[in-house]
Amino acid sequence: MLTRLNEILEELLIKWECKLIEFNGEENHVHILFQYHPNVMLSKLVNNVKTVTSRRLRKEFAEQINAIYWKDVLWNGSYFIASCGGVTISTLKKYIENQKTPE
Repeated sequence: MLTRLNEILEELLIKWECKLIEFNGEENHVHILFQYHPNVMLSKLVNNVKTVTSRRLRKEFAEQINAIYWKDVLWNGSYFIASCGGVTISTLKKYIENQKTPE
């Protein structure tokens, strides 16, 4: 499912004129490192990402998701965004790559 989420994110971010740099997930959250144009309204982007990915994943993996998840929404309403002015992109990529991906 994470592989498919990665593909969906790549497609979606291209539509927003953004670039996916790194992606990984754990059992209860994901990390997404991307570049974006300063004119992009991040709150709208996040809302769109959550809406589209939830709809597609629930459609494509309905049986898996419904077996372990009982809510109508896939994502919760919160998110965290940070700029990386003091950290190199390679450091952020390593951090995301080293997340404990569920089996």
